[in-house]
Amino acid sequence: MRLALRPYLLIVPALLLTCAILYPFGLGLYYTLFDFSASKPQPDMVRFENYTTVFTQEAFWNSAWVTVLYAVGAALVETVLGVAVALLLHRSTLVGRVLEKILILPLMIAPVIAAIIWKLMLQPSVGVVNYLLRPFGLGGVQWTDTPTGALLSSIAVDVWVYTPFVAILALAGLRSLPTSPFEAAAVDGAGWWYTFRRLTLPMLWPYVLVAVIFRFMDSLKVFDIIYALTEGGPGDSTVVLQIRAYLEAIRFQRYSFGISYTIVLWAVVYLAAMVLVKHLGKIQRKAAEVTT
Repeated sequence: MRLALRPYLLIVPALLLTCAILYPFGLGLYYTLFDFSASKPQPDMVRFENYTTVFTQEAFWNSAWVTVLYAVGAALVETVLGVAVALLLHRSTLVGRVLEKILILPLMIAPVIAAIIWKLMLQPSVGVVNYLLRPFGLGGVQWTDTPTGALLSSIAVDVWVYTPFVAILALAGLRSLPTSPFEAAAVDGAGWWYTFRRLTLPMLWPYVLVAVIFRFMDSLKVFDIIYALTEGGPGDSTVVLQIRAYLEAIRFQRYSFGISYTIVLWAVVYLAAMVLVKHLGKIQRKAAEVTT
């Protein structure tokens, strides 16, 4: 009897976790069909009116554009810097081993704490960044007080926090690559750039794309870094979809409308993940062809 029940007992934790995820998601999806708010505790069913309002608001499209800019910019810079750092640390030297330990320090800091630290450092009058740039005539930069500066500063903080994550994944990928193709290329007299372009990069792409998937999905639903650094300002220049949902649901107390924003954001993240994961399968097959 115990042997017969064991498979069913083993899936109980997975079922409980699935229920814990699906119940609040389904409840939130149900609430979006009403006009529930602090001023209307007895809501009426409005069906899909909340979604219609979301997609016809100029604020939604502005937040969607800011979200895309942030996610693409952060993921792109983190990928390039992460792979570059991984290539530098690939050689097993004493300096490389020490830098590997230092590399994970930003990941040990909560993103909201990192954003607060950088907010203090980027203060125009008392921040250490302007103090260091003052000898070069750049001491009066308003880092988070202009729309462009606020967005770029938010991306920079994200890059500082999460580039080590990409670097660690890329470094693990580099160290797991087979050595025989590189030995054959060295015997044939292939140069560093040819080896990197024809062997290293194609075989490393699956690992890099895994990092891109994680970082792009996480950047699409960013909240903590931007809210701690700029609170969505100045104006609505850094109001991403997650912050817009927070403003609607918590600050303006339009609960159903705010949840509608989160459902739309979930759909965007889900579709982006599906496309990237599908592309990952193609990249993995191409990498397998290179190794053979």
